[in-house]
Amino acid sequence: MKRKVSSIALNALLLILGVVTVYPFVWMLFSSFKENQEIMALEQHLLPQKFIIDNYINMNAHFNFIRFFLNSIVITVVITLIVIYTSTICGFVLSKYKFKGRNVLFGFVLSTMMIPWCVTIIPKYSMIQAFGWMDSYKALIIPAMFSGFGIFMMKQHISALPDEILEAARIDGANEFYIFHKIVLPMSKNGIFSIAIFQFLWTWEDFLWPYLVITNKDKQLLAVGLKMFNGQYSTDYGALFAATAISIIPVLLIYLFFQKQFIAGIAASAVKG
Repeated sequence: MKRKVSSIALNALLLILGVVTVYPFVWMLFSSFKENQEIMALEQHLLPQKFIIDNYINMNAHFNFIRFFLNSIVITVVITLIVIYTSTICGFVLSKYKFKGRNVLFGFVLSTMMIPWCVTIIPKYSMIQAFGWMDSYKALIIPAMFSGFGIFMMKQHISALPDEILEAARIDGANEFYIFHKIVLPMSKNGIFSIAIFQFLWTWEDFLWPYLVITNKDKQLLAVGLKMFNGQYSTDYGALFAATAISIIPVLLIYLFFQKQFIAGIAASAVKG
């Protein structure tokens, strides 16, 4: 009986937390179908009193939403694919090869996760300026090619792969690149999906770095583009909510399609040494 009461209380608490978390998104979604006068009114209602779709139609009146959306999709996918590859190959080397200084190198990788991002932003910005990469996608892609978190996750995951499979492949004459691409990568798909979801989310929502290094509006990303809805004297909140609602669709789709692999990858990486 005591266990049942505890279970009910825990489920009730989780339900309350879930409602508190989801409610702002639901309110934003319904507000995207409201007129600005209704959004700014003192008396608020969750459902629109007058249902309109003009906010979705008029988004491009403020900025080129489609262009920014496509820019974000391309940059986010490119960075995510690069991070997946570099994290997996580094995790493979650190987990399956024994060489002098391996633990020191892995410790250095872990240390990059402990340094606050605000500490590295100034030297990284100075380097981008020195290399002449300002207002270029190189400034977004190259600094993000390696992820300490991704390398840590993949090392933990690949450590669980049986060494006998790799040794058998070597006996059959397979070289290391063949082993990595044909054996390690397919067997690490759960960990890869976990890294992909995290990296996609981080890159998609990144605001400060694109805001600093990209000045050409045609090259800008969606997270920064949404700020352009804030006018000098007024803000079109209806169109802003409509654009924001569309901007979260890719992240939701990625998680919904790959949630099983994501959970499996997190669980496997958490328990392996």
